[in-house]
Formats: sequence, structure tokens, C-alpha cells
Amino acid sequence: MNVHHLELFHHVARNGGVSAAARAMPYGIQQPAISSQILQLEDSLGVTLYQRRPFQLTREGQALHDFIAPFFDGLAEMGNRLRGGTEQRLRIASVEIVQRDYLPELLMRMRRRKQGFHFTLAHGRQQEIEDMLTAQEVDIGLSTLMHKPAANIESRELLRLPMVLLVPQHSQLHTAAQIFAQDRIDLPLVSLEGKDALSRSFQAALRQRGIEWLPSLEVGSLDLVLRFVAEGFGAGLALRHPRVELPAGVRSLELDDFPPLSFGAMWNGRLSPLGEVFLAEAATLAGELATKMTALPPPASTHVASSTPTN
Repeated sequence: MNVHHLELFHHVARNGGVSAAARAMPYGIQQPAISSQILQLEDSLGVTLYQRRPFQLTREGQALHDFIAPFFDGLAEMGNRLRGGTEQRLRIASVEIVQRDYLPELLMRMRRRKQGFHFTLAHGRQQEIEDMLTAQEVDIGLSTLMHKPAANIESRELLRLPMVLLVPQHSQLHTAAQIFAQDRIDLPLVSLEGKDALSRSFQAALRQRGIEWLPSLEVGSLDLVLRFVAEGFGAGLALRHPRVELPAGVRSLELDDFPPLSFGAMWNGRLSPLGEVFLAEAATLAGELATKMTALPPPASTHVASSTPTN
């Protein structure tokens, strides 16, 4: 008998069906793959292990599950015993700005709360993080949530970040509406690459308003957006982060009527107790940051007037 097939059957039996098992699996696997491999197990044994509709274990299926359940149910505890206690290592993936401005404090909080806490860190955006979660390469990811995650990925929104336009301090522009009112916008737009969540969301909002303003300069990070704007190469697209201060020579134009970007956590299956603690600490920090953002006054003379959609 194939041990992986037995593991899948254990989850199906414990959760009362293939659909429920797919949602509860500790790693990503689709329903058709589970069903196919259970059929292979039944073929190898020459018996039917459960009735499909409604779900019910057969006599042979119940006997097999009674035999294998103690082994699979005890794997997590045995792993902890071999590690010398509760698992204190978490594999985290996040986007670059989170690694730079927020993760250090979050990780320090974890170390104060969990003695012996260790972590590994990987870089990626939403789709890359989803792929890592599905492949069980990481335990939890932090990213802008541009689209609904895959069916096997759980998510929780932590923070909403508003879009802003950045211009040089000496610019004659005082609202974004001044830019959008132009029949042909000739001001260069500095942004992240086109597939980035911020760029995609901004361009979608422009299309809804019947405005065409494509980027002239695509750069690799928000730091570079700031640098190019400060040097006078155009207006930059950015997010208003509570801990990112604008450098001297750059000011922001608010985009209040543009949709904010959702930022959140993602994981696959059921979070470990350590993952639950990490998620709780992340939510606490995000709440503190949201309160700080609300308390910040908008920059003087930079509030955008509402632009009228053309459709």
C-alpha cells in the first residue's frame, strides 16, 4: 500500500468526505487528485473503502482507518518530541517593504512572547507566496492581496493602504485632479512594474475614469520611485505607509477616491499554534499602524478633488 494514499484516506475518513478533506489538508491538493489516489488505493486492495453519497465508511474502510489513525494522528506530537518540545520555528514569506519596515519589530515581539523563537524568511509577492504555501515551503505569508487567493489558501486582511501620487516639492501641482483634468497627460509617471498590485490597481481605476496615463519609467522598488521623483523625473505612484516618511524635496497628492490596497496574511490549511501567535501579533501591530495613519493629518494643500467618471 502507498503511504501517501493511506494519508489521504485518513484525512477523508476523519473529515467525512473528499471536499472537507481538501479544505482541511495541511498542504495544498485538489479534490480530483484526492479522489483519484483513493481510487488507486481501493484498486490495490480490491475493496471499496467508503460510500460516496452520503459519505459513510464501509466495513473494510472502517477497519483500515482504525488501524492507520493512531499513526497519522500521532505524527505531529512525535515531531515535537523529536525536536525537544513545541515547534518554535516559523517559515515566513513577505514583500520587500514589509521585510524592511515592519517585520523586524514583529519578529522582536515574537521573541519576547515565545522563548526560543526562530524563523526563516523568503521574498515574494502574492502569487509567488501562494505557490510557496501550496508547495509547503513556507508557513505564512504577508503581502498585498490583489486578488482572491486560491481555494486552498486562507487569508486575513490586516491593513488597507491608500494610494498617493508623489511630486517634487517645487511642483506647481497641488491636487491630483489637476493632472487628471489634462486632455493629454504629458507628465512622466514613475511606477513599479506593470504586474505589481499597486500599478495594476491604479491603472484599473484610471480606466474606470476614462483616463489614459501609462508609466514612462518602471522601477524595481518604491525607494526608487521616491528617488526618481526627488530628482524631478516625473510624478510617482506610491502607497501611504504609516512608517515611510517622504524625503526632503518630495510631497504627496492624495487619491482619496481611488481604492486602497488590501494588505494581509495568507496560509495553507490549519495554522500551527506558533502561526496563530504570529498572526495575532501581526494583527495587533497592523491595528496600531492603522490608528497612527488615521491620526496623521493630510499634507497641506494636497487633497484631491473628486474626478467624475466618464462611464
